[in-house]
Amino acid sequence: MDELAATMTGFARTLRAAGVAADHERTQNLLKALGHLDVTDPGEVYWAGRLTLCATPDDLPRYDRCFAAYFGGRKAGLARTAVTSVTRHLATREGDGPDEGPDDGTAAPATASRAEILRHRDVARLTEAERAEVHRMLALLRSGRARRRSRRFESAHRGVLDQRRTIRDALRKGEVAKLRHRRHTTRPRPVVLFVDVSGSMAPYAETLLRFAHALVRSEPRATRVYSVGTRLTPITAELRHRDPGTALNEVSRTIPDWSGGTRLGEELKEFLARYSARGAIAVIASDGWERGDPELLGTQMARLARQAYRVIWVNPHKGYEDYQPLTGGMRAALPHLDDLVAGHSLAAYERLSERLAHA
Repeated sequence: MDELAATMTGFARTLRAAGVAADHERTQNLLKALGHLDVTDPGEVYWAGRLTLCATPDDLPRYDRCFAAYFGGRKAGLARTAVTSVTRHLATREGDGPDEGPDDGTAAPATASRAEILRHRDVARLTEAERAEVHRMLALLRSGRARRRSRRFESAHRGVLDQRRTIRDALRKGEVAKLRHRRHTTRPRPVVLFVDVSGSMAPYAETLLRFAHALVRSEPRATRVYSVGTRLTPITAELRHRDPGTALNEVSRTIPDWSGGTRLGEELKEFLARYSARGAIAVIASDGWERGDPELLGTQMARLARQAYRVIWVNPHKGYEDYQPLTGGMRAALPHLDDLVAGHSLAAYERLSERLAHA
């Protein structure tokens, strides 16, 4: 019932965005009505929503369009296949077993309600078809980026007096006709992302790399990505390909240490010796299973924290309520982190993207 409530609440939000007066009270009336109806019958779902969520005749055509789009049917009154597929998915709870029907490895188009469910599921527990849907949604992610002041200036109506332009104008016109001003320009705050490709991170590595691809596509000049395992490998150039599949193929050929161990302390030491994270947001995506010396990792994390603007650790296991950072790597890194966030689902990556936009 909770899943049905989430689905219909999302439908009500869609209606409100289209201009239909589907407020909280009307949504609650819909849920009460569905409690007495057969939700596998698309006709009953359609009419229950139409009678409870619509307030005026003008709402009816909008309702029909939203119902068809949200539940995937071409006609609102004939959306049996889409509604049945949604309710069957709701009935198949995570951990109860695989979905019925053959899985040919291709992803069927996701209805809005199904997409909402997939957003919160652990990507390690998805079928190939479901994972493909999540990856398609990740490819559409457009991450904003927090801005920082640069050293460059631009003309402005207010701000610091621009003496040179003011004097040049005065010499050209013979008098000081107008005071000129300037202000600092802004630019995206850079992000340095380290993606753990060791064996323990194998269920999440591809999805994390697709998230990295979305970041690079959104801000190509302000994003650097490295794979970490037993070696530090720059992969930003490979991720600049427009097509995610092509980018991932290039990355797979570039990374030499897939599914090995993790020596993050040594790799951070190499990074800090060769590159810089000054002023950047450093994001480490790893489960913290450090094969190297945890003391070395702690030392390098302290150096990274002093250099970077913020340090965010993304751990897939953080998405579970009973998670405790008990591994040696996590214990060594924890004192030097600004944030420890989940990285197990599409919703978690969306929240991380928002965090990068407002850091």
